[in-house]
Amino acid sequence: MVRACFRFYAELNDFLPPERRQVAFEHTFDRRASIKDVIESLGVPHTEIDLILVNGQSVDFSCLVRDGDRVSVYPVFEALDISPVALVRPLPLREVRFVLDTHLGRLAAYLRLAGFDTVCQPDSGDAELADISLREQRILLTRDHGLLKRKVVTHGYFVRATRPADQLVEVLGRFDLVRSVTPFSRCLRCNGEIERARPDLVWSRLPPRIRATHREFWRCRSCGRAYWKGSHYARLARLVDEAIASLGSHGGDRTS
Repeated sequence: MVRACFRFYAELNDFLPPERRQVAFEHTFDRRASIKDVIESLGVPHTEIDLILVNGQSVDFSCLVRDGDRVSVYPVFEALDISPVALVRPLPLREVRFVLDTHLGRLAAYLRLAGFDTVCQPDSGDAELADISLREQRILLTRDHGLLKRKVVTHGYFVRATRPADQLVEVLGRFDLVRSVTPFSRCLRCNGEIERARPDLVWSRLPPRIRATHREFWRCRSCGRAYWKGSHYARLARLVDEAIASLGSHGGDRTS
């Protein structure tokens, strides 16, 4: 039997049962195992972790836990650059792009509204989502703990909020995206890029009342969907503005 003492910090406690939150606790398991396997067996996905200290020394996920070890596990640091000592953090992606599971469909639409390349396919299973994240270098957003524990997922995040508008604020803050917001630059339906369009290019897609009252139009380069500044425009613009305002001028953490 192997016995080790664990302590999880800050929001990592969200994944633990109440009696193990904010305290050091002893955990016993049958045989030596990697630190990644032990931590995930306790309920914490590896994608949420920024630093692991074993007996005061920074280690990577392959480190084997030994009898008597004292393990401290930390989430993303908001104000400190710990890159010189952190051994578990993956390299940042060159471009922030997302893939979301089917339960976050409204959040996917809001991220597209804010201008971010976001894939969300209703019929995608866990294995396919993990594969898309790896193959297309996308950050996987989900509320499924198990999905983030898949070994191939290197960039992922467990969304805490349940209301889509709050989820948007959370993601913009977590990945420090306030300054990258470009509203109405992506299609809410298919994720394609939106461009300004001459009226004759979208005329057949417009309701008669819109033809009579509007002169400016946009269309999706991928699916051809037409857009105009209707009553929905002000509502959606306000949603993005409120999300940005709630985060202040500096956003939140840095990109994963």
